[in-house]
Amino acid sequence: MDVSGTIRSILNQKSDDVFSISPDATVLKAVEMMDAKNVGALLVMDQERLVGIISERDYTRKVMLRGKRSRETKVAEIMSSDVTVTNPREPVEKCLRLMTDKHIRHLPVVEDDKVVGVISIGDLVKHVISCQSAAIAHLEHYIHGGYAG
Repeated sequence: MDVSGTIRSILNQKSDDVFSISPDATVLKAVEMMDAKNVGALLVMDQERLVGIISERDYTRKVMLRGKRSRETKVAEIMSSDVTVTNPREPVEKCLRLMTDKHIRHLPVVEDDKVVGVISIGDLVKHVISCQSAAIAHLEHYIHGGYAG
């Protein structure tokens, strides 16, 4: 599969917003923020340091299914602390493979020890579709005699 470009090219298409929450916040606050921002995950930041990620899946599996109370449970108790990250120079294809292999839906993008964005699997799928649509258009143009040589 030919998927050109780097993660930076995808970040340039998105807003600069990176939604985060403190590890000391309640899970209820995290869920409310995800709902308000229409995102499926939040980065967990201690000051400027990435310490974890919390997703809707974490909430479902670690709070709802275990009968915990979201008003009393802290984000730090359920967040995923072993966070896989990428950098803006990484090829899109490599990140797509990484996210697929590790079943990751949200991937923080870090440059010089600073979070500069978050890439979702949906962002990568949109990029792949765009690349394939461009290739199809190019081939159709060629087939119909539009290739200048």
